[in-house]
Amino acid sequence: MKKPVDVEKNKENYLQFIANRKNLILSLIDDEGKPFISYAPFVKHEGKLYIYISKIAEHYRYMENNEFVDALLIADESATNNKFATERVRWNCTASNIGNDGHEEIFELFNADHGAAMVNLLRGLDFSLFELTPLQGRYVVGFGLAFDIDVDANLFNHVVIDKKRDEEATVQGSK
Repeated sequence: MKKPVDVEKNKENYLQFIANRKNLILSLIDDEGKPFISYAPFVKHEGKLYIYISKIAEHYRYMENNEFVDALLIADESATNNKFATERVRWNCTASNIGNDGHEEIFELFNADHGAAMVNLLRGLDFSLFELTPLQGRYVVGFGLAFDIDVDANLFNHVVIDKKRDEEATVQGSK
């Protein structure tokens, strides 16, 4: 008999996991339609993710030219027991350059998480604030422990795969 999944405990772990991460990995499409990956420091606010990046960074242009971006947070592999089941969360997002004017509540979060001296220095340069709006996400904690989620865990559904049904469908399809 399988042990029941403690959804509330996993939800708490998910929220803690996000709170302990300062950088996210960005998956984008370059100007030639090829995959491009980068990273940026981020903050989370009211169901959205925010990054602050320079115009000279390659990912700036790719974010400007593409509506969609995937964002990934992943556990430190030195603290991961099973590398095939590393704790991670991925969101499909839309991205929007919202500039630098206003948004003081976002900049206060950057100050708190990444240091006011650094953020104030960057605000005098060619940096711009991008808002990432998660459309859907998946949190993976281990084998059989995946959850379809929204960024604030208001949606947190355990993903269950019916292997027997999938095997039967495969056998039926091969006849």
